[in-house]
Amino acid sequence: MNLKAQLDQHEIFAQVAAIASKLGLETYVVGGYVRDLLLGRPSKDIDFTCVGSGILLAQEVAKSFSEHVPLTVFKNFGTAMLKLQDWELEFVGARKESYRLDSRKPIVEDGTLLEDLERRDFTINAMAISLNSSNYGDLVDPFGGTKDLKSKQIKTPLQAGITFSDDPLRMMRAVRFAAQLQFDIEADTFYALSEHAPRLKIISEERIIDELNKILLTKTPSYGFKLLFASKLLHEFFPEMVALQGVDSVDDKSHKDNFYHTLQVLDNVCQYTENLWLRWAAVMHDIAKPATKRFHPSIGWTFHGHEDKGARMTPAIFKRLKLPLDERMKYVQKLVRLHLRPIALVKEEVTDSALRRLLFDAGDDIEDLMMLCRADITSKNNKKVQKYLDNFARVEQKLHEVEQKDQVRNFQPPISGEEIMITFGISPSKIVGELKEEIKEAILEGRIQNNFEEARGLMLQLAKEKGLHPVT
Repeated sequence: MNLKAQLDQHEIFAQVAAIASKLGLETYVVGGYVRDLLLGRPSKDIDFTCVGSGILLAQEVAKSFSEHVPLTVFKNFGTAMLKLQDWELEFVGARKESYRLDSRKPIVEDGTLLEDLERRDFTINAMAISLNSSNYGDLVDPFGGTKDLKSKQIKTPLQAGITFSDDPLRMMRAVRFAAQLQFDIEADTFYALSEHAPRLKIISEERIIDELNKILLTKTPSYGFKLLFASKLLHEFFPEMVALQGVDSVDDKSHKDNFYHTLQVLDNVCQYTENLWLRWAAVMHDIAKPATKRFHPSIGWTFHGHEDKGARMTPAIFKRLKLPLDERMKYVQKLVRLHLRPIALVKEEVTDSALRRLLFDAGDDIEDLMMLCRADITSKNNKKVQKYLDNFARVEQKLHEVEQKDQVRNFQPPISGEEIMITFGISPSKIVGELKEEIKEAILEGRIQNNFEEARGLMLQLAKEKGLHPVT
């Protein structure tokens, strides 16, 4: 690849090179932008490293534009950032790092370009392109990054044990890059993941979950999760998911491996959506199966109530992993709690009442719930899967018909508690709630239509049976 020609397509490189030359700063494009350029992947984040002050270089580059360009300086880290339309440019001085055993925060000193590149996580991120006039556009690749790109492998520039012990977050990044790029992890590097997995304990949950979410957002996240499991990284922060793995057998009766089933459901969901939280619902949908697993000699293995227990487990798991505890958690919790309902409808004669109740409980998340449930239909028997999918399609059609007819999604009963109290001249009390609940049930059961007239008629009838009469 002609890297000079690639740089010439964007005038920012020549602009930075000219200013660096004027300042007498040896300067390079480094890291992810170089990797993505060689892979032919689009990137709008450019990292510049100079032997000297990266902040000074950034300040002079910012001044070189006719219009104002926002500049953010991180003095403590010796870095500065420019936002230029949809580009993000980061400038830093070359540095070398040393680490203490109990922290991933390095002691930073000024360094050479080679020292800067060798401190980086992986060979594919430890390359640079020169912006210096003597060799403008030349690739600097001291650790064989281009070779590893061609062989599609993740490898550390230094001994892997040192790289991961210094900064254990790099172990999560190794899996994340492997998942994003669909690369293998080189054998010695993978061995070091397993050996140093316990070091992950010094990393904050926020940093771990940031990498995990990036794995979840890949095209085939099961690959990343299998690497996390095999390396025992997953064991360090998500034991509930690890507990899904394995198959128990009694009297030749076995259950499926719920870990690999979960990964298949996750990959299935990813064919339909990039919604991170729907993907999290796929991860969590069977999370309580180990806790609810029972063996009955007559029927084999059961997991009764795992959907309700899984919903109850969701807030604690989200809290520990430092995932949001807002509406996104509640959305995942709802899908976990309801994920068996549509599948149960496939197995029986579908009643309008059951469909109305599902629409009422799922509300605006009904389409996402159905997406998750469709993804949950897994079997090695393709004919069985197709039969379930065909039946499921009929359930979806009936749901659509009931929704069009009865409009019960997110409905509020037509009679409010206030109206009941005014009609009968009563104060807030248990009987008000009972009347509201009975009206709601009558609508969901299809005994009355979802409108004010029929609801009021039922209210008067029910109230009379309870000894209440309208005030005049």
